[in-house]
Amino acid sequence: MTTALVTGATQGLGLALVAGLADRLGPADTVYLTGRDPARVAAATAALTPTPARVVGAVLDVADPSAAATLVAEVGDLDIVFGNAVMRVGPADDPRAVVDEYTRVNNFGTTRLLRAFAPRIRPGGRLLIVASSLGTLHHLAPSLHSRFDNLPDLDAVDAATARWRDEVADGRARAMAWPAFINIPSKIAQVAAVRTLAATQNDHLVAAVCPGMMNTPTSALWWDVRDAPTPAEAAEPLLTLALDDINPAHHGELIRSGEILPWRPA
Repeated sequence: MTTALVTGATQGLGLALVAGLADRLGPADTVYLTGRDPARVAAATAALTPTPARVVGAVLDVADPSAAATLVAEVGDLDIVFGNAVMRVGPADDPRAVVDEYTRVNNFGTTRLLRAFAPRIRPGGRLLIVASSLGTLHHLAPSLHSRFDNLPDLDAVDAATARWRDEVADGRARAMAWPAFINIPSKIAQVAAVRTLAATQNDHLVAAVCPGMMNTPTSALWWDVRDAPTPAEAAEPLLTLALDDINPAHHGELIRSGEILPWRPA
């Protein structure tokens, strides 16, 4: 019996991951479709076409400090978890105005998920955080690499994230080497959290995953995505990583289409 769970699963990639897992698993298996809005969770669950595995909707707001621990206590042990919850920003958003909520969901939500779920992943399971190819030190000025490299624990990752958040919020980041696009440091912090946790786990796969560019309304605000894969197409290599035999080399790494994206510049 396999139990899987996907956060941020009421639309887009998260919903595609739920559908893909439920289609590939069997009648004895369960896939939890989670999101922060009860009505959207119920609607997304009801709209799925019948699948071999059972799909169960559950409310999980990763920005709530206690929500992940509460849900995992109800769900129990798991085999596959995709951390996909994300707050999206558009070109018109002022980074100083949104960075607090942005990190609360994307970063502190990720570390809460890792803390709550890692102890409940069965041996041979997978704990996968959806990140981006932007989540490597290649996209950060060398003077800032030490902020997120070789951190000892998730508390240190949170502290580094909070320090960057505060520098954005009060305007100091403008005079520093931080990228103006807040998605870049946020994704780097997510991958740093994965790398930090993976160093303490040895009986299941902990990795960050990059789905690549997708044709979604949010991506279209930033780029021309008319020829980009749909969320269902982008989900395929992530599902392979979740369901095929584990490659030990993937542990603690950022993976795109089965390949490792190096954390540090050569």
